[in-house]
Amino acid sequence: MTESEQNILVIKLGALGDFMQALGPMKAIRQHHPNAKITLLTTKPFTDLAQKSNYFDEVWIDERPKWHQPLKWLELKKKLNIGQFTRVYDLQNNDRTSLYFNLFHPKPEWVGVAKGASHRNTSPERTAGLAFYGHRQTLALGGIESVEIDNLSWVEADLTQFEIQKPYALIVPGSAANRPEKRWAVENFIWVCEELIKKNIQPVLIGTAAEKDITDAIAKTCDGALDLNSQTSLYDIIALGRDAKCVIGNDTGPMHMIAPTGTPTFVLFTSHSNPKRHAPIGNTVQALLVEDMSKEDVLENVFTKID
Repeated sequence: MTESEQNILVIKLGALGDFMQALGPMKAIRQHHPNAKITLLTTKPFTDLAQKSNYFDEVWIDERPKWHQPLKWLELKKKLNIGQFTRVYDLQNNDRTSLYFNLFHPKPEWVGVAKGASHRNTSPERTAGLAFYGHRQTLALGGIESVEIDNLSWVEADLTQFEIQKPYALIVPGSAANRPEKRWAVENFIWVCEELIKKNIQPVLIGTAAEKDITDAIAKTCDGALDLNSQTSLYDIIALGRDAKCVIGNDTGPMHMIAPTGTPTFVLFTSHSNPKRHAPIGNTVQALLVEDMSKEDVLENVFTKID
């Protein structure tokens, strides 16, 4: 079979942080198979990002059928087999996608952890650290040796819509609403923002509507901070992070989008999250265990890297 006849499926369903860590492996798959047709199976929130990356010829949405929806399972099975895929790269690697392996007849080459896979990764090291390094290990079994972090240079956004004064620091003081224990205290963020202003660095705050009380509290106290709560798209966040002097925030989704850009990024971890498993991926990322540090220590780490 020639390379142009290869028909490849990549599976990556979510979540946000995991999807961002999979972009480098996705890019490596495209580079390894430049002339193949490559399809991504993902969930709806990631379709636009996947299409803009240009790593795929097609992007399919997985509706993730539940066990009690046999007709949807039959539809998925039919779609996967009509695709006539010659190889599958499973970057999800969980029980659901291992079940998808069993929907194929005949079986394509399968790079992943599913039992029966032609290129199966059973090493416990795959899940010992960040997902990116597990993907790198798995793809090596499929002959892809060069897997680098995707710095998202292809992401574009118009930031002129915001009244930003450079230099600025991007501040991400919230977290998922169901995980408030992952948040550094708002009074600490207020203090950090006040210190940044003293150095003529504008704090720029981002967050969702569910975090508005946090960004409101900071903006009302810190004259000079710019509150962009609920005003930024995914692409705005990446571009804001890329152009910032530094980024300071909790262990939350936006930090995974910003971390690969190369900006000094300081991710604040409480004891409720493990940076060895969940830190954003990037060459300029520093995970800070804030329960063992004072706010002065946190800011000293920041200023050491950006002064």
